[in-house]
Amino acid sequence: MTKLNVLIAGSTGYIGIELVKILSKHKNVEIKYLCGNSSVGKSISHFDKSFNSKKLPKIVKFKKNLLKDVDVIFTALPNGQAQDISKIMIKDNVLIDIAADFRLDSSNYYFKWYKQKHRAPQNINKSIYSLPEFANDKIKKYKIISCPGCYPTSILLPLIPIIKKKMINLKNIVIDSKSGYSGAGRSVHKKYKNKNLYQSIKAYGVGFHRHNSEIEQEIKKIINNKKLYLTFTPHLSPMFKGILSTIYIETKNKYNLHDINNEIIKTFKNKKFVRIKKPNTYISTNDVINTNFCDISICKTKFKNRFVILSAIDNLIKGGSGQAVQNMNIRFNLPENRGLQ
Repeated sequence: MTKLNVLIAGSTGYIGIELVKILSKHKNVEIKYLCGNSSVGKSISHFDKSFNSKKLPKIVKFKKNLLKDVDVIFTALPNGQAQDISKIMIKDNVLIDIAADFRLDSSNYYFKWYKQKHRAPQNINKSIYSLPEFANDKIKKYKIISCPGCYPTSILLPLIPIIKKKMINLKNIVIDSKSGYSGAGRSVHKKYKNKNLYQSIKAYGVGFHRHNSEIEQEIKKIINNKKLYLTFTPHLSPMFKGILSTIYIETKNKYNLHDINNEIIKTFKNKKFVRIKKPNTYISTNDVINTNFCDISICKTKFKNRFVILSAIDNLIKGGSGQAVQNMNIRFNLPENRGLQ
């Protein structure tokens, strides 16, 4: 059986921990190195007791010489650090980044949204943005795979099929997304120390959240850069994890609820991790927590040509670690659901 030697950089963050959980039960993976900074020398079980019974390497500091022993590098690091690693990769390494370092198609666009200079612009064209459900054999040619953000995953999955078929008005898309506080990383507890994090809901990044950039970028690839009017507002909610995106759309050419629903069903017919619920089903994050599924439901409104799409994912799995493993499986010709069942 093929065994891939894996290094996880950023192994102790929320997404890193979920990644270790998935990869430690993956038949085709040997976790060779777990990397961290302040946690060097510690056992990963220090951060999650469920690892107590598993034989996993101690946490070490990332160094270039580790790369000679690995096939796949997973990076769940602050923005910018995967760019540095991409410059020292050796021939047989494949980098799968869960941060934003290679999500945008140009260094100028990256600077505009992330307010930092891209440190490996020469590698942007050598990378691929891969939402697994729309990945194809092209992904197998790339050494750098960029995983979509959590919000864009929940938004692009239902929108791409109906935008491709020109079923909706591009001048009237409104998206309201609510995420568990784990999406803000471990530092969220310090950042919101005096803001009643566990009993209130907070809008942030209104109109200008960074994830606008990749949502718009990927949609504009489909519509040939036509004008797009998309309003996206994220919210931090008092739950640990999960995302529920509520997407308001207006159809054109008299498309009805069943037309929209059938197109999405057809698109994801053979996809293992997208579940289309019956129309007007009120889904919740509870339906997808601790899974790699995205649940989608199309709901009617009091207006004949306006509909609401509900889309739910686990932000740390389908919006992070699970999606990264899904991309790895596709890249290395493994069953797409290997390690994710």
